[in-house]
Amino acid sequence: GINVWCAAGTELFSTKEVVARVRLSQVGTVVSHNQLLLPQLAATGVAAHQVQKQSGFKVIYGPVRATDLPKFLANGFTSEPYMRTVPFSARDRFILLPVALMEALQAFLLIAPVLLLLSGIGSAGWTNAGSYGLFAVLAILCAILSGAVLRSLLLPCLPGRAFSITGLLLGIVTSLLLLYLRIMQWPNRIATLSFLLSIPAISAYMAMHFTGCTPYT
Repeated sequence: GINVWCAAGTELFSTKEVVARVRLSQVGTVVSHNQLLLPQLAATGVAAHQVQKQSGFKVIYGPVRATDLPKFLANGFTSEPYMRTVPFSARDRFILLPVALMEALQAFLLIAPVLLLLSGIGSAGWTNAGSYGLFAVLAILCAILSGAVLRSLLLPCLPGRAFSITGLLLGIVTSLLLLYLRIMQWPNRIATLSFLLSIPAISAYMAMHFTGCTPYT
């Protein structure tokens, strides 16, 4: 599926690579039909006529998803319309969330204790940990959730295709929401505002991680 498309776009699944693998495996000595069945999304990196010219194998583009292969073969290499489309539904996007969250939360779990400890330095002592420290942790967590979770789930509803821009917009909305709910409860508004401004940047960065996982780009 999407992984094939991503590999084809970076020349990991290319005409040169396919020809090299055909020669290396000597598949021509094993089969007699001289046909290669490739995923449809490999077409962005594989020139079928060049593969046939250089290897003698005719390329047949199969369905997008491997789960449709049995039916595709049973139909005599004839695909149905749904086999050629990439819907990228909410379920497909939800499956990708754990990967993005695990990577981000690993860094978050290292940063959060450091922020709490640093916030306890000063004349006010640990009093600041309950204000500056907790807000810093909350701001970073909201930025991660905004860029990784909301960006993924709201993908069809957000304007534009640039993940950095849509992630930035979600971060701004999240910042304004935190500003509205919490600004009057924190003693130093400048420090609070600095964290709120960092939310859009982190959110945009997290949203960029979705590049290569979706047919929207």
